[in-house]
Amino acid sequence: MALRACGLIIFRRRLIPKVDNPAIEFLLLQASDGIHHWTPPKGHVESGENDLEAALRETQEEAGIEADQLTIIEGFRRELNYVAREKPKTVIYWLAEVKDCNVEIRLSHEHQAYRWLGLDEACQLAQFKEMKAALQEGHQFLCSTAS
Repeated sequence: MALRACGLIIFRRRLIPKVDNPAIEFLLLQASDGIHHWTPPKGHVESGENDLEAALRETQEEAGIEADQLTIIEGFRRELNYVAREKPKTVIYWLAEVKDCNVEIRLSHEHQAYRWLGLDEACQLAQFKEMKAALQEGHQFLCSTAS
């Protein structure tokens, strides 16, 4: 059976002087182990919780961001399927915007660094094609639904 994990693609909108459109920046965390890959916060679903509850709990545990500091963006949900450590894995992501773009990030022992990045930089750091595609789709979704 495939491992199941859930997470949030967290973003903020930074106002850039002399530019009308705010820049979208994604939060990526660098793993402390393995190949030190960069991903949004995510983790395994625990017994008794639904997928979104798992994503919110993992975000709080890994980045220190509480559920009430986020706005979940309706209409975006992506399921990634890949092999990790020789086992099939499914990861479900939602988009979530931080209410305060200067929110404090508090990393757990599972991560050694974090960065807020524009789409191109985020895709460069996200080594896996499935993750790059999810970031690109999230960015496109946000740009197409902007009011």
